[in-house]
Amino acid sequence: MIRLNLLPWREERRRERKQQFQRQLGLMAVLGLSVVLAVFAINTRCIGLQEERNQLLSTENAKLDVHLREIQQLQQQIAALNARRSAVERLQSGRTYPVRLLDELANRVPQGVASNARVSELLRALNTDAAWMGQPELGEIKSANLGQGRDARKIVEFSISLEQRTTEKGLK
Repeated sequence: MIRLNLLPWREERRRERKQQFQRQLGLMAVLGLSVVLAVFAINTRCIGLQEERNQLLSTENAKLDVHLREIQQLQQQIAALNARRSAVERLQSGRTYPVRLLDELANRVPQGVASNARVSELLRALNTDAAWMGQPELGEIKSANLGQGRDARKIVEFSISLEQRTTEKGLK
């Protein structure tokens, strides 16, 4: 005997497939939503971490700016101190010049400088012997009598211009 199934099996199969499709669709929607939420959570966490790093960098930059200002102030102080030191060194190097000049002149002036020959001898001695003095120049020579009678004396007055040499060779 042949059995015939007259029940509406196609409609039931269609309904089962539709339900299965709806379950799969719901499952995929939940899965898609969970993936979107997971990506959102990961992105939010990454953004938070990056903001923390940015904040750390900002605070460290602010600290470095303070240090840079301190360094610039120290460099300015060092430059000012170096300028003061060099000014003091220049003053110290030229401090003995007047004493040396007077000592040198006292040693070089010949006895009885009353004639032009003795004055030129003094100029030659100053020109060749003193390495720390420049070229001496004779300004003028004046001759005058001082006193009267037996106390009369002849006075010779002259002026000499000298330059100071500031080279290492001349100052040693």
